[in-house]
Amino acid sequence: MIANEIDSITAGGSALSSSRSNVLDKDDFLNLLVTQLQHQDPLNPTDSVEFTAQLAQFSSLEQLGNVNDNLSDLKNFQASLNNSQAVSLIGKAITADGNAIELGDRGSTACHFELDDDAATVTVSIYDATGKYIAKIEDEKLAAGKHSLSWDGTDSKGNRMAPGEYSFELQAEDAADQSVRATTLFRGIVDRVVFENNTSFLSSGNQRIALGDVIEVAALADAQTAAQIASVSAPPSNHMINGGK
Repeated sequence: MIANEIDSITAGGSALSSSRSNVLDKDDFLNLLVTQLQHQDPLNPTDSVEFTAQLAQFSSLEQLGNVNDNLSDLKNFQASLNNSQAVSLIGKAITADGNAIELGDRGSTACHFELDDDAATVTVSIYDATGKYIAKIEDEKLAAGKHSLSWDGTDSKGNRMAPGEYSFELQAEDAADQSVRATTLFRGIVDRVVFENNTSFLSSGNQRIALGDVIEVAALADAQTAAQIASVSAPPSNHMINGGK
């Protein structure tokens, strides 16, 4: 085979072009094949079967090189396409998988989620950036589908919390006290796009969302719609914060 001829050829003083790495590419194989033919014994030429196998090896190597180049081009094209899609979402309202919420200097913020089935009771627990429990929100008789519960920004003792990033967890049970599957959601308006390590991230305030986590995109009809994305203006009558304290 071609690789087996390297030692005998170089020992005969053949001058092969030096490779830029320790890995043989198709040009190295071609030079090796030509050199082998030039230095073969006229009285004992290379066996035709072995020579055919060497040509097949060279052809396979060339095809693999072409495949690798095509895959690299495809990867670059896909990255470019993802970047273009991400940029087109600037100014759009998105819904994504996640449990992050952001509290401003004043007002409330909304915890978004989706229930797989009807729930008799729903409890949302709020945590700060360190994972410390802050408060809870309770509601009753929510139908299957998407919902939002408002957190007024105060802890269990009624103290106003500092603005910043928070998170929430949700527990839901039906009338038979059986757990109801729920998915926490993040909703926000994309204000910029961040490109990092060939990956596109959407940014909404201080939150960074991977493009693959986005499950819904909507255009903003007006300023009122934009405001409703971040918070719920008034909780329903049966909505309780911290158990009604």
